[in-house]
Amino acid sequence: MAKEESRELHTLHTVDSLGEVEIDDQVIAMIAGIAATEVDGVASMAGNITQEMISLLGVKNLSKGAKVEVFDESVSISLALNLKYGYAIPKTSAKVQDKVKTAVENMTGMNVIDVNVRIAGITIDKEQK
Repeated sequence: MAKEESRELHTLHTVDSLGEVEIDDQVIAMIAGIAATEVDGVASMAGNITQEMISLLGVKNLSKGAKVEVFDESVSISLALNLKYGYAIPKTSAKVQDKVKTAVENMTGMNVIDVNVRIAGITIDKEQK
């Protein structure tokens, strides 16, 4: 039998007459993963498929390579990325941090405390070999 993932739900807001809006940790991680892979120079999330494969196959589990910790209405995000060879790691990482922070804050309304980036690997395009 497959091991069930533990999932955490967090209440974004409550409207007395309508009910609650909750968000799963995996949704926040997926938002972060999609935003990160849209940055030029990012090949993929570590242990995941590339942006080109995502567009061909549809969205897969982009939360792989992303860890989310939620504290009340704030979130801390850690990402493991594969970068493309030839891109400056500090500049590309800073772009990832900014894009992920903006995307998560805009889509969830949560405050992003930090976005930690770990470079897990470098990929080389076939043309560069």
